[in-house]
Amino acid sequence: MGCVGSDAYAKNLEDCASKDGVLVNYMKDEATPTGTCAVLVKDGERSLIANLAAANNFKKSHLETPESVAIYTAAKFYYIAGFFLTVSVESLVTVAEHALANDKTFCLNLSAPFIIDFFGDAVATALPYADYLFCNESEAAAYAKKHDLGEDLKQVALKIAASEKKNDKPRTVIFTQGDKSTIVAKEGVVTEYAVDPLAKELLVDTNGAGDAFVGGFLSELVQGKDMETAVKAGHWAAKYIIQQPGTTIDKPCEYKN
Repeated sequence: MGCVGSDAYAKNLEDCASKDGVLVNYMKDEATPTGTCAVLVKDGERSLIANLAAANNFKKSHLETPESVAIYTAAKFYYIAGFFLTVSVESLVTVAEHALANDKTFCLNLSAPFIIDFFGDAVATALPYADYLFCNESEAAAYAKKHDLGEDLKQVALKIAASEKKNDKPRTVIFTQGDKSTIVAKEGVVTEYAVDPLAKELLVDTNGAGDAFVGGFLSELVQGKDMETAVKAGHWAAKYIIQQPGTTIDKPCEYKN
């Protein structure tokens, strides 16, 4: 779900997602264009300039439509990126409260350091619902600095895992670190999962690496697989996407766990 305009970009988004088997239910803002993003890639690394436009206009009322209610009440797992915290916290809380009341799994990504620095109250509202929290090393460091949690990211992960939660399910915290080991903290234990190295000449574009990791991870989590299997799938997906221009997938998934 999200908010788009009524234009060619919106149609393209919907067509591409639908073609890949994704059920989309966008809120349409007739007065605002679909959001766009300019991307600069240099030596495989990327910088983004976003024009949020309609993406900034999602309203809780969209979740109250019969179509939306049917979709989110049927789901068993929920994933919301931190960027949404700048748009409609009340919408996030609606979905998170449903997950909480029905013992479903709620996942959150911190998404960017500026979310932590400038939308701290929204993060504080969302985090207690999170059964799984994802972020990269920069976001983890920003959160640790803001909350005086120290500089050791393993200890930071443990402290976030043990922080306030709406239910009794233990929280799992996952920090990705690019080509360095992924940190996973849960119930007082930290585990590190090594990342298979990629030759520098094979790196094309880091766009979507974190999102691909989460996608791979969740693809195994929803099947009830263990943590090592989920992280392995996340690493595979991230490694694949950084060898592609943009977030393109040029063939059917060949992953086998």
